[in-house]
Amino acid sequence: MTSLLFLANTPVPRDLTLPLPLPEGLLKTLLVVFFLIHILFVNLTVGGSLLIAIFEFLGFKNKKYDALALEIAKTVTVNKSLAVVMGIGPLLCINLVYTVQWYGANALTGHAWLLIIPLIIAAFLLAYLHKYTWHRWETRIAKRFHWGLVITSTLLFLAIPFVFLANVNLMLFPSEWEKVKGFFSSLKVGNVFPRYFHFLLASLALTGLAGAGWFWRRIVVDHLDNGMSREELRRLFYQIAALATGLQFIAGPLLLFTLPAVGVTPLLYKIILPSAALGLVLFIVLLKKAKGPEENLGYGYIRLCMFFSVVVLGMGSGRHAYREASLATHQQQVRERTTNYQNALTAWNEANPPSEEAEETPEQLFATCAACHAPDSKLVGPPLREIAAIYAENPDGIVTWAMAPGKKRPDFPPMPPFSHLGPDKLRVIAEYILATAPK
Repeated sequence: MTSLLFLANTPVPRDLTLPLPLPEGLLKTLLVVFFLIHILFVNLTVGGSLLIAIFEFLGFKNKKYDALALEIAKTVTVNKSLAVVMGIGPLLCINLVYTVQWYGANALTGHAWLLIIPLIIAAFLLAYLHKYTWHRWETRIAKRFHWGLVITSTLLFLAIPFVFLANVNLMLFPSEWEKVKGFFSSLKVGNVFPRYFHFLLASLALTGLAGAGWFWRRIVVDHLDNGMSREELRRLFYQIAALATGLQFIAGPLLLFTLPAVGVTPLLYKIILPSAALGLVLFIVLLKKAKGPEENLGYGYIRLCMFFSVVVLGMGSGRHAYREASLATHQQQVRERTTNYQNALTAWNEANPPSEEAEETPEQLFATCAACHAPDSKLVGPPLREIAAIYAENPDGIVTWAMAPGKKRPDFPPMPPFSHLGPDKLRVIAEYILATAPK
């Protein structure tokens, strides 16, 4: 009964019957691994941009922070490029494994999703302009305008993962798709904002840990030449990492306890709770590094990074476990609908073998439309009952629309043109729809 209610309120299209290029289990493993590599550079880009904005502001009064901001700015453009390149792998995997759910969410947040490309271009260009004009705009007014560049690029770098996260979040809850009328309404689904808060803190924690390693290198410190020693720099970035990691113990429970129940399983807790315990140990170690004596700053960094990686892998695995549980019912229903469609198509072909002499019947012509239009229920397009009500006694109106359709209503994706069938066949289909549609 629950499954039937779920099906009644949830768009369940049929899937493609093409074989996957790799085993599904391997694709899901690659998705987790590739995504973690991608998100590493996203975190460094976002966290680095935030720290540049903070340090350059502090640099108005203390030049040592201005020089530090410039050194971080040199890494952000590199990390951003790597984030884009490394994003191809998880994008391909999620397209293959979660085709229906992924493209369903894309269609519902289409305009915002398409904006990611120009946002990335604008953010990248502003980051380069900011980096290469550092020493050219030294006057007081020019310097503040220069700081405005990094504020703008940082806001763009913050917006890009927010749109992506909202889209990934939406794909987990097909039962809520009927309520979505665009990007902003999609933010009411699931727990977008706690997830985003968790992501920002993770970005700062990872950037702090990376900075503790980067600014420990003598060649970097000598080139920086801002009066800060290696120990001072490493302690500063350990403090950033410790603060952000500590705040995760507020953001983490908030994220976990606001997750919709549909994907919460015992397996999720078995993965997340040990990872959180390791995170607590990591926080204590970072705190000791940030507050301990200088002689403790020179060792243990590699072990810290390995420990951090285990925590991140645990969190990523927990995220995947939640995704699998959330989509299990919908994926099963999509498989059933796909099987039913294939069986019905096979039965039809067997009962109506093709004949070179016989013309196509109205039923055969309408089969082209049946994948998107059901008699009395919503599929990809509106049901036949609604179409017949709109075009009552007007089959030519259906023909005109099918020849050159567009996007008519916000709750349906745009219809592709069917001009290749020609007006005569479309007229037959239109008359068939008006004659057979439920009244």
